[in-house]
Amino acid sequence: MKSKVVQDFTKEIQQYHLGPLWEAIPELMNRTPKPQAQAYLWKGELLNKKLMEASEIFTPERGGERRAIYFQNPGLTYRQPWGWASTTQTLYAAVQLLLPGEVAPSHRHSQNAIRFITEGEGAYTIVQGERVFMEEGDFLITPKTLWHGHEHVGEKPMIWMDALDIPTVYSIGGTFFDPFDGYLQQPNTPDNFSELRYQGGMVRPLNDRSYSIAPLANFKWQGTVDAIQGLANFDPDPFDGYAVEYINPSNGQTANPTMGAIMQLLPKGFHTKAHRHTHSSIYHVFKGSGYTIINGVRFDWTKGDYFVVPNWAWHEHVATSDTYLFSINDLPIMERFELEQKQELDTNNGHQEIKSEFTPVLI
Repeated sequence: MKSKVVQDFTKEIQQYHLGPLWEAIPELMNRTPKPQAQAYLWKGELLNKKLMEASEIFTPERGGERRAIYFQNPGLTYRQPWGWASTTQTLYAAVQLLLPGEVAPSHRHSQNAIRFITEGEGAYTIVQGERVFMEEGDFLITPKTLWHGHEHVGEKPMIWMDALDIPTVYSIGGTFFDPFDGYLQQPNTPDNFSELRYQGGMVRPLNDRSYSIAPLANFKWQGTVDAIQGLANFDPDPFDGYAVEYINPSNGQTANPTMGAIMQLLPKGFHTKAHRHTHSSIYHVFKGSGYTIINGVRFDWTKGDYFVVPNWAWHEHVATSDTYLFSINDLPIMERFELEQKQELDTNNGHQEIKSEFTPVLI
């Protein structure tokens, strides 16, 4: 019980915009991470419905820049009305729709970005003058400060997942944004130029021995499948199944300097063991069905769904059919600050007790 003298002094210094550490330290110095981000799941049917409704309201050309709906973590809405656009405490993720004939004008910004194509074909992104045509399952990077825009020259709607380090850059005061004067940048190199240079897979051109921020703009789905199928000749990792990480071939590090990206195959019936780590992850169910247990709560998912595993949260996956999970994480940020730690669950054969089930918001 604090004395009245202490309480009065605490209140008195706050009028000078001063703070009492003796009051704040329990919240500032947690023994283990206690993120405000919450585990959550968004259903694919809801997302597609809302994207189509958004297409009737505005187009990218009418000042919308991007027709994207982002995943607002319910635990991170303390900065209304946009909640800092946070899916985790460090990362932003969204679904974006581009219809045939539409153009999303070129711009650049100080945030790093990725794209994972979930549906459709016939659109391209143009990055620094290179047109990169996109197909389902492709993973694309757009490092910070590079001009980029999109155009759909195909016949069917195209949907993809965006992820950026917006919350991180915003929180440290490093946000810059520039629109392109010419609306959509025009090509100045052959289409899919970086893909052509890397037809040998991870056999890199000799000139790329020196670090390049984006030597390969698009990681094609078939190449990812081939890499995973090669792993399928061996025993799966007990925590991640058959998993591969997208890397920058010029230095072997993560494809994007602030965001890790992983594709993992969980065979039907496979049940991973539970673990937790400092970094957070945002998952997309590209193919398959199953559920994930996060801190004792069961989250059932099917193709097209998205879900979040916050920092330092126990989690394990169960596949009820052959499943491909794509995920983005902030591991590079945690490693840069030397904060990454991992822990395996050592009770109940490495599995959590299910205490409740998550009920998603449906259409």
